[in-house]
Amino acid sequence: MPVHRDRRLFELLVLEGAQAGLSWSTILAKRENYRRAFARFDPGKVSRFGPRDARRLMGDAGIVRNRLKIESTIANARAFLEVRREFGSFDAYLWAFVGGRPMQNRRKRMKDVPARTALSDAISKDLRRRGFRFVGSTIIYAFMQATGMVNDHLVTCFRRRQLAGATLRAK
Repeated sequence: MPVHRDRRLFELLVLEGAQAGLSWSTILAKRENYRRAFARFDPGKVSRFGPRDARRLMGDAGIVRNRLKIESTIANARAFLEVRREFGSFDAYLWAFVGGRPMQNRRKRMKDVPARTALSDAISKDLRRRGFRFVGSTIIYAFMQATGMVNDHLVTCFRRRQLAGATLRAK
């Protein structure tokens, strides 16, 4: 489903970055721990985390204890707030890349679903320019799928048809 709430977009961006190099099931199993550890994904609170918080998080067995991923979450919260100041919301910034409407792909087989696209390359590049980390093109394409920016359900999937009409701003 299309996601438009900023806090939820931040959550999905953090989780996609944390998943890099790991299985998605590993991150899903730790999702509640991430919510607890990262102030329920409140970017304002996470942006104020300092070295003491980073050390605390490195000792938290409930999340992926990767220093670079933890530090990137804190840095990304700060960059997220900057984007929000510039565009009014992260939602407005992000969805402008697709004209405010989910892209409706017509994939016939799973092997037709790409790991990245020219659009995910462009979003990744712009995010990195703005100071975001762990936002490579493959991560961003998965994020686009998770947030409903792209509908990659196969043409034979019942969900594809349901989501094809889900272009309203569900808040």
